[in-house]
Formats: sequence, C-alpha cells, structure tokens
Amino acid sequence: MAARMTALAVNSTDPAALAAWWAEVLGYEVQDTGEDGVVTIGLPGQEPKGAQPVLDFVPVPDPTPGRRRLHIDLNATDRSQAEELQRLLALGATPVDVGQGPLTEQMTWHVLADPEGNEFCLLASTVTPLSGGAPRT
Repeated sequence: MAARMTALAVNSTDPAALAAWWAEVLGYEVQDTGEDGVVTIGLPGQEPKGAQPVLDFVPVPDPTPGRRRLHIDLNATDRSQAEELQRLLALGATPVDVGQGPLTEQMTWHVLADPEGNEFCLLASTVTPLSGGAPRT
C-alpha cells in the first residue's frame, strides 16, 4: 500500500489573496475557508481527498526565511510552455534565479515566484487536464 498526496500546504501572509491567485493560475476554486484562516483551493466540483491534491494556504505572520523547501511544479495543459509562461507572467508571476542557469535540453523548466515570493516551476511537457480542471483564460 502506498500513500497519496491529498494537499500541499503553502505558508502565506495573505492566504485569501494568494489562494485567489493560485486558483486563477490552476483553474481551481476556493473549496473552504477555515476559522483558523486556512484557505483551501481545488478542482471545481472535486470531493474532499479527490484525485487531484488541494492547496491549503496557511496564515503565517512572516514569510519563511531562506530558500523554500517545497515548491509546486506546473505543466501546461492546453498550450505550449512559452505561451503558458506568458500567461503566468501576465498574472503576476516573476522569474527567479536560483542558480539554474539558462534553459538547455537537459534543463527545460522556468523557475518563477508567485506574488508572495513562493517559488514554483513551469515544466516543458504538457499534460492532459483532469476533469473539471480546464484552465481559465
């Protein structure tokens, strides 16, 4: 028997705003806003603990110091990597240099940051969208 990831926690100084940003990027919707301030987003209509992990945005008073230990990898579902990169930049993502160097055949990802500086990668390959998770344009 194996474990399956059901959620990814992201520390945030403004969970509602950051959850809304990631919901727009991923085509997700807000599924829950807890009394503790945690905002959960996931695929539209997905049941709890469904096929696609949710993102939980957890309120913290200050950003995590130093480099992040965990990040999200994204793959475009309906466009090329270059087109998706332009969409993410237009939504407010910023390029980040973590020492990865320029794109090569061996290193085919872009390192970006969301509006609060959380790093994520945009990978070169495209994937089939899951039911209910069609990207918004």
